[in-house]
Amino acid sequence: MRQILAVSCNRENYEYDIHALVQSFYPTMLVKVLLPEKWEEQGVSADIVVSISDSRAQMVFRMRDGETSSSDREQADGCSEILLKSTKEQADHSHKYVMSLPAEKQKAKAAFKHFLYETLCAETKMTLPWGNLTGIRPTKLAMELIERGASGEDVVLFLQKEHDVSPEKAALCLDIALREKSILEQLDGENGYSLYIGIPFCPTTCLYCSFTSYPVSVWEKRMDEYLDCLCKEIDYVREAFGGKAPETLYIGGGTPTSLSPERLERLLHKLEETFPLKDLKEFTVEAGRADSITREKLQVIRRHHVTRISVNPQTMKEETLRIIGRRHTAAQVREAFIMAREEGFDNINMDLILGLPGENAEDVARTIGAVRELAPDSLTVHSLALKRASRLNQWIEENGIETLCNTDETMAIAAAGAKEMGMEPYYLYRQKNMFGNFENTGYAKPGKNGIYNILIMEEVQTIVALGAGSITKRVYPDGRIERCENVKDVAQYIERIEEMIERKRALLSD
Repeated sequence: MRQILAVSCNRENYEYDIHALVQSFYPTMLVKVLLPEKWEEQGVSADIVVSISDSRAQMVFRMRDGETSSSDREQADGCSEILLKSTKEQADHSHKYVMSLPAEKQKAKAAFKHFLYETLCAETKMTLPWGNLTGIRPTKLAMELIERGASGEDVVLFLQKEHDVSPEKAALCLDIALREKSILEQLDGENGYSLYIGIPFCPTTCLYCSFTSYPVSVWEKRMDEYLDCLCKEIDYVREAFGGKAPETLYIGGGTPTSLSPERLERLLHKLEETFPLKDLKEFTVEAGRADSITREKLQVIRRHHVTRISVNPQTMKEETLRIIGRRHTAAQVREAFIMAREEGFDNINMDLILGLPGENAEDVARTIGAVRELAPDSLTVHSLALKRASRLNQWIEENGIETLCNTDETMAIAAAGAKEMGMEPYYLYRQKNMFGNFENTGYAKPGKNGIYNILIMEEVQTIVALGAGSITKRVYPDGRIERCENVKDVAQYIERIEEMIERKRALLSD
């Protein structure tokens, strides 16, 4: 059973940042942030108490004995830096930190995050690669600075000074932001759009997965009904955009190749007769798991202007594949990849996850070596995220969180392997509860970048999303973003398809 770390905070709108940072510093514990009265109702004395007023922030740690470091941090006149004045006082089983906050709310929130991060560093004697950043899109921040005329040096210094980001991660963020900028300049952000189609079916649900996915064996008899609904949504998109083709099209999941060859043919034919697919800048289908890939399915996909596919092993270690619930072997991954090359696919991505149960640096190195032999065109390296809706949490309760290991060393092994394959990093994002406070990074050979991956992260173009559990984002010329969601449950999606279309109509109609 993971030990609970109880955090009390008297401000509701600060809870997300507090949870994200405290969890990063105490990854083996289960962090819960509640209002003081909620802990009192449960009869719990919080391990960390955060008190925030309009002018002052205070943190008290009740986690170990010893001296208290009491620190007053104030804004210096004419200077944006936070000055630290330290004193020492004796306390009984607690450490207390205090900071004066600026009057302006936005500056107060930023100053508090500095205070929170610095305090946690002092308590744990640790630093984090991404400093006090808690958002999932650090490159978006770098892109905004570049758009405002900041130099590369300015961007790196800003990330280091304002957000405590390590020099290595700040440089990576800048590198990717510049590469993304050159790719996005080729797209029509204001008038163009992209299309996502979700296939929420899988052979099995992987241990770490929290996406909307339903077992093929259970839903086989209703898949045609699901495709009927997708076709209705596709017809609406044609109506909404006057038959104009999307700039990129992405079929994801779930596992799209859970569909039979006949159903894949039906879906792709519908798209082909609805939009001029030959004009797409990119058309991706996640072929996904090796146990769902057949030559016949690859042939169907190849016939319909698909330019990019994924063959995603996550690991090439047999024991780990069994643990995470994948019913295929590393040999089947190799066979599926080779088969895709034989069918003419010249842009194949592979996904890996670092930090899977029981894997160490040697395992990661062996997986990278096996992938290098196949020579994919792009590689997406994920850091394991502990998602509440996944079965991984139960696995951790039974086996211990100590079995999860993602480090600077394993990240470096993957980055070096991608470089040896002639790839450069081209997009990056982070997730909640990411083990090790790292990131997910996409690497690609020249000209093989996944454009849709960049769009979904940078949010510069409207993305219309079809299928159960998908979320449509409308991006307005002024940068404002509005969303509408399809229900996650497949049965509900089928029964309420007209409502799903009306939701999109309300969002996309002026």
